[in-house]
Amino acid sequence: MDYPNFSSQDLVVALDIGTTKVCAIAGRKNEHGRLEILGVGKVESEGVMRGVVSNIEKTVRAISDAIEKAERAAGMEFRVAHVGIAGQHIKSLQHRGLLTRDNLHQEIAQRDIDRLVNDMYKLVLPPGDKIIHVLPQEYTVDDEQGIVDPIGMSGVRLEANFHIITGQITATQNIVKCVERAGLKVANLTLEPIASATAVLSDEEKEAGVALVDIGGGTTDITIFKDGIIRHTAVVPFGGGVITKDIKEGCNVMQSQAEKLKVKFGSALAEEVYENRIITIPGLKGREHKEISEKNLARVIQARVEEVLDYVMWEIRRSGYENKLIGGIVLTGGGALLNHIDKLTSFHTGMSTRVGVPIEHLAHGYSEQLSSPVFATAIGLLLKGIQDVEDGKVRYEEMRQPQQPQQQEEEVFEEMAGASTGSGFFDKIFQKTKEWFQAEPDSEF
Repeated sequence: MDYPNFSSQDLVVALDIGTTKVCAIAGRKNEHGRLEILGVGKVESEGVMRGVVSNIEKTVRAISDAIEKAERAAGMEFRVAHVGIAGQHIKSLQHRGLLTRDNLHQEIAQRDIDRLVNDMYKLVLPPGDKIIHVLPQEYTVDDEQGIVDPIGMSGVRLEANFHIITGQITATQNIVKCVERAGLKVANLTLEPIASATAVLSDEEKEAGVALVDIGGGTTDITIFKDGIIRHTAVVPFGGGVITKDIKEGCNVMQSQAEKLKVKFGSALAEEVYENRIITIPGLKGREHKEISEKNLARVIQARVEEVLDYVMWEIRRSGYENKLIGGIVLTGGGALLNHIDKLTSFHTGMSTRVGVPIEHLAHGYSEQLSSPVFATAIGLLLKGIQDVEDGKVRYEEMRQPQQPQQQEEEVFEEMAGASTGSGFFDKIFQKTKEWFQAEPDSEF
């Protein structure tokens, strides 16, 4: 298929590879700057555990199915995707960078900031880790602190605080491998909680201070903003999957039944459920029906959700912003669909809470299914992808080349050598070398 010349108005594809679902979503910005969704593909994920690829083949199959559905809806074929990354291996650290400039009178330019950022990529990390994002925070020019944008200022000493996000090289490589095996090139990898924040948080919330809690199937991702800047990121290795597991063991039912109970009858707040409501589950092959109290089901769910919230509060305290978040907590992800989870979060943490849905940037006439926290990460990845294309950070023209000319020439040479000489070509070299050594005079030893 021939590629059109891509611009910021053209189609961008985002891929959210989660523990419970793989979601491909294609869209573009319209003339009013709103996001038009042209294709969505959502399938169950089986090859991912706690945000990390655990089975390559199953993950490739899920990606291919999701992409195929989105392609059918959009009416075109995709070749490049903007992909999300998450998982327990994600860590963050703070670092300070310093640049001494030669010219006092020359204004600080983007290239100076780029030099500072590039220096951060040279940090020594634990073996097996790599830097995923380098996020500048406040700058200091000479002795003037707290500068958000130093471009255009004059000064010799430029300093900056950086929030650096790292992840395991193997986990990153496995995601890229899966996407490429599904027939796509990876434009870039974006940390999923950052993408979700782009989709569901307003600029006012980021300025006031807010904690975004994205409850997925395998992990719970936390992103803290203050003064419009990312201050802290963390990944808790618990999500909706452990709630399902608790229901399975606590109510003595099968995994599929536990998931249906959670989705259809689940409540995160037991006091909101009537005492006398009973759920009847079909028995296994000729066995009697099983009856479960809806109140007891809610108690099981509430206990686990409170444990997850304890981890969330621990991360918020660790960030140092516990008493500075005017915007409170915003819940998103599939776990935010649990009934009364916003009430429980508010009671348990003492912070105002709302459920975030990713519709703020969508154009009018969007599909109703998109007004769900489940699509927060995918729509956020799409927004980040479009922004990167507009900023020139991602160039589709370069990625569309199937092979570099030099690489093609090398492969052609190898094929010609193999066809004309075969292994005998190297055998002759070896034979000539052997004859040359044998012709040497005998050693005295």
